[in-house]
Amino acid sequence: MSAPPQVGVLIIGDEILSGRRKDTHLAAVIERLAPRGLQPTWAQVIGDDASRIEKTLRDSRQAGAITFCFGGIGATPDDLTRACAANAFDRRLARHPEAERRIIAQFAETAFPHRVSMADFPEQVELIPNPVNNVAGFYLENHFFMPGFPQMAHPMLDWVLANPLQTLGSLHYREQAVWTVGVSENDLLPIMIRLCAEFSDLKFFSLPTGQGEQRLIELGFKGAAPRVGEAMTALQNQLEGLKVQYQAERPQPISS
Repeated sequence: MSAPPQVGVLIIGDEILSGRRKDTHLAAVIERLAPRGLQPTWAQVIGDDASRIEKTLRDSRQAGAITFCFGGIGATPDDLTRACAANAFDRRLARHPEAERRIIAQFAETAFPHRVSMADFPEQVELIPNPVNNVAGFYLENHFFMPGFPQMAHPMLDWVLANPLQTLGSLHYREQAVWTVGVSENDLLPIMIRLCAEFSDLKFFSLPTGQGEQRLIELGFKGAAPRVGEAMTALQNQLEGLKVQYQAERPQPISS
């Protein structure tokens, strides 16, 4: 089974680091990747710092990561992403005729002199349509550049996943877990080690939590559906062999 692709999320803007805006992009990517059996490999928040943006994009390009980039493609002086992307991908920044046409169609004479600059992209990119105001994003080499405004960016992200990345991930992905009651992770480590070795093609997770005086652990696997079914059967057999109490749903709190 081939390794899942690296997926990066790059969020750009001083307003996130200062707290003037709250990021919602990472959660949006996580929510959309989960049904495909994927999750971000890394996520970074970067201020309006051209050298850092460029370096991060160069590193991501070198790693071959699929990267979703949000912010910094507007027309104001602190919007640096378009120029940084051109440098990082060793391309000239140039006016994209179709992106320019869309801006003019949306804004008519008020497209000039500033709004049309949002059609200046690295050469030879493809456009990401913007259903809100027709100011396109762009993509190249599995890097997808969208605005910082969630109401625009998230429909654009949906388009990316439905079109250039429609085959990303697996439709045969499955996550399954059980909840153990009254046992510690330390008690279950031998089981975990054995099952992780036996099902090394899957991802195992152990998430302990407290619920009043109850000690709970959510144990499970995620990956290819048939193998997850096999792993969960093996896990339940192991738990039953140790006489560990478990159930499919999270136990209800014990009422006082």
